[in-house]
Amino acid sequence: MNTYFITGISTDVGKTIASAIITEVLEADYWKPVQAGDLNNCDTKKVQKLVSNSKSRFHPNSFALNTPMSPHASAEIDGVSVKASKIKRPETTNHLVIEGAGGLQVPINDTETILDLIQPEDKIIVVSRHYLGSINHSLLTINVLKDNGFKVAVIFSGNEHPSTEGIIKKMTNVTVIGRINEEPYFDQNVIKEYANLFRDSLKAI
Repeated sequence: MNTYFITGISTDVGKTIASAIITEVLEADYWKPVQAGDLNNCDTKKVQKLVSNSKSRFHPNSFALNTPMSPHASAEIDGVSVKASKIKRPETTNHLVIEGAGGLQVPINDTETILDLIQPEDKIIVVSRHYLGSINHSLLTINVLKDNGFKVAVIFSGNEHPSTEGIIKKMTNVTVIGRINEEPYFDQNVIKEYANLFRDSLKAI
């Protein structure tokens, strides 16, 4: 069974929707190690509502923090200490989809970042979305992962931007799983449609 770690080039780029699609494709389990803020409508609950297969299981956060800030700052407000060593992956015999918080270099404490939660055998999927500066953020994210020996694939999110996407593909030579368009809404049926679109390319990575 494989573990897929979903990270983004920034916050609000579409990681949760991408995680739901990948979870649906693989009928995988889903886990978000650290949730910061929005606990009543957290990413785990969002993914659970979007996934329709009966096999997936949704594991509790290792840390559920109250303030919508970087995990290190939110943890300080809550008076807790977040450490990579305290974050234990759930036991499962199924595929596991792990959703990070923000981007790779988001700190969870004074010395560790989201990157420290990734393990060598993980398959990494980077969600990239076009905005001013997104090429730089995409290349930095992908190259850090490749320099650390990880296998990397990309999902583009939002409206198509050929010049941005073209230069990212050309300069990194990563596998592109597909695109999540700017949909009017996302529900279980839309997620299933994307799961069918992404199935072959996802299983090939």
